[in-house]
Amino acid sequence: MPVRPTIAFAKIAVPARGAVVVLAAEGGALSAPAAAIDARGQLAKAFSVADFTGKIAAGIEVLAPLDAGFDRLAAVGVGKPEALDRRAWSRIGGAAFAAARKAQDISILADVEGAVPTPDDVAALALGVLLNAYAFDKYKTRKDNGKAATGPAKVTILCPNPAAAKRAFAAVQGLADGVVLARDLVNEPANVLGTLEFAAKAKELEALGVKVEVLTEKEMRRLKMGALLGVAQGSIRPPRLVVMRWDGGKAKDKPAVFVGKGVVFDTGGISIKPAGGMEDMKGDMGGAAAVTGLMHALAARKAKANVIGVIGLVENMPDGNAQRPGDIVTSMSGQTIEVINTDAEGRLVLADALWYANERFAPRFMVNLATLTGAIIVALGNDHAGLFSNDDALAEQLLAAGRDTGEKLWRLPLGPAYDKMIDSKNADMKNTGGRQAGSITAAQFLQRFVKDTPWAHLDIAGTAMGSPSSETNQSWASGFGVQLLDRLVRDHCEG
Repeated sequence: MPVRPTIAFAKIAVPARGAVVVLAAEGGALSAPAAAIDARGQLAKAFSVADFTGKIAAGIEVLAPLDAGFDRLAAVGVGKPEALDRRAWSRIGGAAFAAARKAQDISILADVEGAVPTPDDVAALALGVLLNAYAFDKYKTRKDNGKAATGPAKVTILCPNPAAAKRAFAAVQGLADGVVLARDLVNEPANVLGTLEFAAKAKELEALGVKVEVLTEKEMRRLKMGALLGVAQGSIRPPRLVVMRWDGGKAKDKPAVFVGKGVVFDTGGISIKPAGGMEDMKGDMGGAAAVTGLMHALAARKAKANVIGVIGLVENMPDGNAQRPGDIVTSMSGQTIEVINTDAEGRLVLADALWYANERFAPRFMVNLATLTGAIIVALGNDHAGLFSNDDALAEQLLAAGRDTGEKLWRLPLGPAYDKMIDSKNADMKNTGGRQAGSITAAQFLQRFVKDTPWAHLDIAGTAMGSPSSETNQSWASGFGVQLLDRLVRDHCEG
C-alpha cells in the first residue's frame, strides 16, 4: 500500500525547499504571500501562456523556478473565493497534492486573494490531500519501475492559524481513516476478504471503543432470519451479522441506526450473472464497508451521539445447496418471500437486518446503504446515489449532507402502485418486480421491513465502486457514504 503522507501546519512563509503549491483565485489572482513566493513572476507568465484562469482544481506547474530555494512551484485554482465551501476546499487539497505528488517535501499555501480560510477550511484541504493520496496497490510486486519505496511525503500546510487548523484536523483525520477503511474493504479481492475476515475487520473497531457483537449462523437461525440465511446457503463461507455500537451520546437518547449490505461476492446464485464484469462483484459489500468506515470515523472523533451499525455478511454462490428461483423463505418478520431471482439477494439480506435493528434498538431513524440494483446506474449514472425514504425530514437532511460533502443523492419516488408490483400469488411478496422501475420496487421491498420508523434507503451501486475519478478519489472503490453519514450525524444527532 502507498505510504500515507504526514500532515503538519505552519505559519505563512516562503518555503526553503521541496515542492510548493499556491492557490490562485478566478482570473489567476494571487494573494500577497503567494506573489512573494513567486517573486520572479514565473507563474504569472505561465498563466498567460497556458490560458490558466484559476478554475477550481485546475493546476499548472513551473519546474526549477529561478532564484528559489525550492525545486518546483505549482498553482491550483480555487474559482470564485466567495463560493468556497468545505467540499471545494477538499477538492483543492486533492488537486494540490496531485500537483506535487512525486515530491517528498510539499508545502501548500492555504491563502487566497479575496478570502481568509478558516481552520475548518484548512482541515478540509488536508482531508483532500489524504484522500487523493490513497491508492490500492498492496498486491503489486513491481512498483515504481523496481525502485525502492520511498518514505511518506511530508505535507506542510501554511495557513493563518496553524494551531487552530491542527485542532480542526484532529476530527477530520478520523474521517479520512474511515473513508480509507471503506475503500480498502471494497478493493480487497473476495478470496482474501470473506464473511469471517470482514467480521474480524469490524471487530478491530473495539480498539477505538466501539462495542462489536458478531452473530453466527446458529444465532440467526434462532432469530428465524430465513431471508438472509437463504442467500448464504450456497456458499461454504458462513454468514455473519455484525452489530457495532458507539455510545457517545446521552443514555436516554435513541440511537441512529445504519444498516449495510455485505455480500462479499455475488455470482447471482442460480440466476447466475454474465461472466463479463463479474469480477466487480467483490464490491457488492460497499454498503457494509461504508457503515464500518462510518463507525470508525465516529469513534475516532468521539462523536457525541449514540450510533449503531449493522452489517449482514454473506456470499451468494451457486452450489448444489443454493437457493432456487421459486423457493419461498420466511423472514425474521414472519413475512414470506417468493424468490423469483436469486440475483436479487441484497434486499433479502437487508430485510432481516433492518427488521432485527428496528426491533432490538427502537432507533430514532434508520438508513441503509446497498449496492442494490444496476437499474440505479441506468437512471442516475455514477454521479448520484439513489435516495428513497418514508420520511421527508430525513430525506432533506440526507440531501443537504450530500450537497455539503459532494456525496450527492437524488430522491426517487415510492408509492402503492410500485408496491403492488412485488405482490406474489404464492407468498406475501416476491423479491423482484421485474425490469421496470427496478430500483424503486427494490426500495418498496425494503420498506415492508421498517414499520413506521423514519427510514431511508441509499442505492449506491453506481457510486461505491467504478465511479469516475476525482480530486479526492483516484481509486476503484470510493468509500461513498462515510463522509455523507458522518455529516448527517454531526448536523442532526450531536447536541
